[in-house]
Amino acid sequence: MAAHRSGPLKQHNKAHKGGRHRGRGSTQRDGKGHVGLKVLCKKVRKELSRVDQRHRASQLRKQKKEAVLAEKRQLGSKDGAPHQVLVVPLHNRISLLEALRLLQDRDTGIVHLQEWESTHCFMLLCPRLKHRWFFTSAKPGDLHTVLDMAKVADTILFLLDPLEGWDSTGDYCLSCLFAQGLPTYTLAVQGVSGLPPKKQLDSRKKLSKVVEKRFPDDKFFLLNTQQEAGMLLRQLANQKQRHLAFRDRRAYLFAYAADFVPSEESNWLGTLKISGYVRGQTLNVNSLLHIVGHGDFQMKQIDAPVDPFPLNPRVIKSQKDPGMAVEICATEAVADMEEDLKVLMKADPSRQESLQTEVIPDPMDGEQTWPTEDELSEAKDLLKESSKVVKKVPKGTSSYQAEWILDEGGESCGEGDDYDDIEHENFMEEESQDESSEEEEEEVCETMTIGESVHDDLYDEKMDEEAEEKMLEKYKQERLEEMFPDEMDTPRDVAARIRFQKYRGLKSFRTSPWDPKENLPRDYARIFQFQNFTNTRRRVFKEIEEKEVEGAEVGWYVTLHVSEVPVSVVGDFRRGAPLIAFSLLPHEQKMSVLNMVVSRNPGNTEPVKAKEELIFHCGFRRFRASPLFSQHTAADKHKFQRFLTADEAVVATVYAPITFPPASVLLFKQKSNGMHSLIATGHLLSVDPDRIVIKRVVLSGHPFRIFTKMAVVRYMFFSREDVLWFKPVELRTKWGRRGHIKEPLGTHGHMKCTFDGKLKSQDTVLMNLYKRVFPKWTYDPYVPDPVPWVKSEISSTTPEVDME
Repeated sequence: MAAHRSGPLKQHNKAHKGGRHRGRGSTQRDGKGHVGLKVLCKKVRKELSRVDQRHRASQLRKQKKEAVLAEKRQLGSKDGAPHQVLVVPLHNRISLLEALRLLQDRDTGIVHLQEWESTHCFMLLCPRLKHRWFFTSAKPGDLHTVLDMAKVADTILFLLDPLEGWDSTGDYCLSCLFAQGLPTYTLAVQGVSGLPPKKQLDSRKKLSKVVEKRFPDDKFFLLNTQQEAGMLLRQLANQKQRHLAFRDRRAYLFAYAADFVPSEESNWLGTLKISGYVRGQTLNVNSLLHIVGHGDFQMKQIDAPVDPFPLNPRVIKSQKDPGMAVEICATEAVADMEEDLKVLMKADPSRQESLQTEVIPDPMDGEQTWPTEDELSEAKDLLKESSKVVKKVPKGTSSYQAEWILDEGGESCGEGDDYDDIEHENFMEEESQDESSEEEEEEVCETMTIGESVHDDLYDEKMDEEAEEKMLEKYKQERLEEMFPDEMDTPRDVAARIRFQKYRGLKSFRTSPWDPKENLPRDYARIFQFQNFTNTRRRVFKEIEEKEVEGAEVGWYVTLHVSEVPVSVVGDFRRGAPLIAFSLLPHEQKMSVLNMVVSRNPGNTEPVKAKEELIFHCGFRRFRASPLFSQHTAADKHKFQRFLTADEAVVATVYAPITFPPASVLLFKQKSNGMHSLIATGHLLSVDPDRIVIKRVVLSGHPFRIFTKMAVVRYMFFSREDVLWFKPVELRTKWGRRGHIKEPLGTHGHMKCTFDGKLKSQDTVLMNLYKRVFPKWTYDPYVPDPVPWVKSEISSTTPEVDME
């Protein structure tokens, strides 16, 4: 039997194609030697084999590991800057002097150098460990000092209490440090050995539970004996360093010494000489220098003196007392520094960054010339033609008679007036009835007097009645804003078309267009704006990584000559305040509009109104400004917030110098007694003057008579002209109806409105009006140190700490 064979008319289906899901081998087989098209591209993409990919990954891991080890070996070595450690006691029972004394043991081979008595700072050299430390200290109550020194510290050493860990002052300090960004930190407990032996184990268990809330995966070290202090020093030297992005991309310096040379013109301004170790990046003399809390300045030159704190100092062997030998070494180093002073770099005026912070606006820029006579006559003719009105008049009527003939709409005016007068009389009757009922209620009620105690009199003497009244008014406004967001009463003494003449209606807040260059204030002529801020930031950061900068290298001990510095800077330094300087990146001295995403601190309950003066810690800067608050959304328009909300993040907008993110942001409010309380924390979002912040005003009216899809609304306006002025704006109700104004009724603001459905009697008719708002120019770079926070009224349970 012969097998069946298909004929020539058999259907052949199309073969399945794998498309992009095919592997590389099948693609090469199907190509059959065909060469692909040549494409011009910047990067040549090489496909590595699996063995090459593993080899490349191992090389990258090895490079990163070597970089981490090199950084760890560089910090505190003889060629690098000393390992700067900030010691912060978190409880008022902790003895700071005792902890510093344990870290200054001479018997273990540790060598001590000069000690600054005012701030308890000292240099600690250990040739055996090939490491050197610089220890500084700060009390948690001195909040600005703690935050400023944490910006430049390599490690923060927190001292804990064996029973409670930290008090309310220390907890507040930790909240601020976490919001700003913590560098490497270590926990140490002092005073465990002073407890009874049976309670030591229990106290350590309880302390572990307390510490776990703030530091979940961290262990704490004991600091009671010299041996434990040596173990703590080894931990500080060997632990992995954590990076803060805003300081790793800039050169910064902590001043060990400062000298002021007044200028010839004035004794209040002069040259400030700052000595310290360069950290972060290479420091160029042509870049600008920002002194924290004081502003931006230019440098004249950079000197390279001899390092006064060498790791292996020259010791005179004839001296029997090692302490005397160290002192001689220190004096010799200072003498050598004065003799061998070398000028490293001098500023080049042609390449030096300018201190110009604002654009000098031209008042005539954008002005039009005076129109000619031909243009004026042409405009008059156009005005006459536009003012002509077409009317239907009887045949044979002259132009003079036609002017006295009224339109059809004019006949309804009398009816509307009569209607409005009748309703006004009814409303007056209702008011008189309400007044009579109130008088009856007053007759029923009775009054009672309550005696006052002597303690109440003493309490009232300390109370500021004016401040209490202002705070009460703020609380009322915040409460009204929560209950009726953006609602405003239409004024009776001013016409609504004049009061809200800068506002406009929008068909849709989300999709309606709004030109960001429209009706800008005069302050916008003073600021700088990037064509593309993201690309500029990427280019600046790329230059930092790839371009080699001439100047003082990281780890060098240098002396900076800063020009035109006020004498108050060195005065604060001599009183014990830290002197910290950061070099600025290109454009960072120029003023612009900064947008910051902030969230309200849970510990603060006082209302914070927009445009209220606050103190900002933005990255390495500290300044005063009055921010605007707006919603944090991805739209092109952002609704203005009258108060800092507690349940969601908002964007604070201020005029301030340009700062490239990332940068942390802390907002403080100065009270009447000089204290600073933490209001909100967040981060820098962008530098964008085109971010549109829209203020909304909601006018409300009440339906008076309701028909099928029509209603008479009153109390939104109080004049006929206002109703006609706002007639094009769309209406909405709280229950979701939409409509528009059809015509006014009478002369007292009643209007006939149509809606897309029937209204309920308890519904409220609303009209949304919008205008763009801008921040106030209240930038102030000088922020003095406040009174210590521990004596403030932020927390009633906060104990007072001895600042000595």
